[in-house]
Amino acid sequence: MSSLADQYRRRGQLQGACLCGAVQISIDGDYVAAVGACHCSRCQRSAGVLWGAFVGSAPAVTVTGEVARYASTEFSERAFCPICGSNLWLRDSDNDAADYEFMPALFPEAAAFPLISEIYTDCRPAYVPLSGSHATKTRAEWEADNRHVEGDMP
Repeated sequence: MSSLADQYRRRGQLQGACLCGAVQISIDGDYVAAVGACHCSRCQRSAGVLWGAFVGSAPAVTVTGEVARYASTEFSERAFCPICGSNLWLRDSDNDAADYEFMPALFPEAAAFPLISEIYTDCRPAYVPLSGSHATKTRAEWEADNRHVEGDMP
């Protein structure tokens, strides 16, 4: 998320957990109280439909429980609960201070967060129309200014 997220930056506490409760996530500090959606093929495959996430600042995050990690690119990891399989986050793996992009449904309070951005809109499946007024970018528009993996997954 970009500077668009600045107006949604908050400082406080959020508590989240995976489906089975084996992984607990606490945010005590900075986070963005808004969701960004991604329709790239990697996110679609990972989440099963689309990837929606909100940002938590690394210093504010405490995770308890066993977490499995998958290197989805040479610069990022996707984390999940090894027991129930719940998606937990996407994060740059080449920077220890990188923010976490958390799955909103892990945190009850995030149900009230607005959708503020949607990327890879030209890759969006027909069965996932998102409504409302939010920023959008096509694949080409997003990739022109952001680190990404070349090409689409087969």
